Amino acid sequence: MTTATIAAAPPDAVDLQRARLFALLGRLLLAAPDAALLHGLAALGPQQDTPLGRAVAALSQAAATASPAGAAGEYAALFIGVGRGELLPFASYYLTGFLHERPLALLRDDLRRLGIERADGVAEPEDHLGFLCEAMAGLLGGEFLATPEAVAAFFQRHLQPWAGRAFADLEKAAAAELYRPVGAIGVALMDIELAALGLPA
Repeated sequence: MTTATIAAAPPDAVDLQRARLFALLGRLLLAAPDAALLHGLAALGPQQDTPLGRAVAALSQAAATASPAGAAGEYAALFIGVGRGELLPFASYYLTGFLHERPLALLRDDLRRLGIERADGVAEPEDHLGFLCEAMAGLLGGEFLATPEAVAAFFQRHLQPWAGRAFADLEKAAAAELYRPVGAIGVALMDIELAALGLPA
């Protein structure tokens, strides 16, 4: 979805794990899972007894009984709907109550400085939560050239103020079944990131 200069320094194992989680969230937030992804999620199985581990295990269980058609219908109800879905996962909406507002303009400035671009053919504005998760995955995984300080600043400016609320809303959304544990994974990951940066939840 995004393109940027390739970083020279390889990420460490912890950053790669964080990147994988952000990449998974980005993939699930930008499109419904297909049969191959559902199969892969179902194979994750039991996890550690932590908030994140329990959320991943719940997603694995939900994926084991989900169908691609059912997942597509749930995704549409949550994010597309007739006119609009149950949720609007955009920074501008969560921070101002409207779409295409100042948070999007500020994000675009930072993306330009980092060399991250929206891929051709993508209609959603860049402050979509899925796009931001993909951007974080690229920054943490070494796909995009950025210092650790720049990655932390990106998270603090563009995810910390609202993403936890958005994931919590997804976790309790009326239409969410498969996506309920996706919301829980997001909440847990935001808590982990905030704790790592010493920020209040």
